[in-house]
Amino acid sequence: MPKNYLLIYSEQLATSIELMCQNIKAPSNTLFQIRKSSSSVYANIREANYGQSKADMLSKFEIALKECSETEGWLQLLFNTNSIDVETYKEYRNICGRIRRMLISSCKTLKGHKNIFDGSD
Repeated sequence: MPKNYLLIYSEQLATSIELMCQNIKAPSNTLFQIRKSSSSVYANIREANYGQSKADMLSKFEIALKECSETEGWLQLLFNTNSIDVETYKEYRNICGRIRRMLISSCKTLKGHKNIFDGSD
């Protein structure tokens, strides 16, 4: 069975963010929000793997895409307020970017399949 890199990277992101949050000083709301958004990326990708339909899978991937963008925003805020260093910021931003590109590609593929099944262009 091929490796599911989207799931692997999203689990890596959620785990890394959780560990980071345990070790930095930042406003509690910011830490709560980045934990929530990064874990939502992971949770929605896991759920998509057991989607009831292609439309359900697409919906979960689109939610994960929004949460990934939100995670990048919280990372930017943590970097801007000197809560994390440039290396940490770049490392996690790069993981988010990798996940985002994979999600965009997956959404395009699923939308293409949807069009094949429903007869639209």
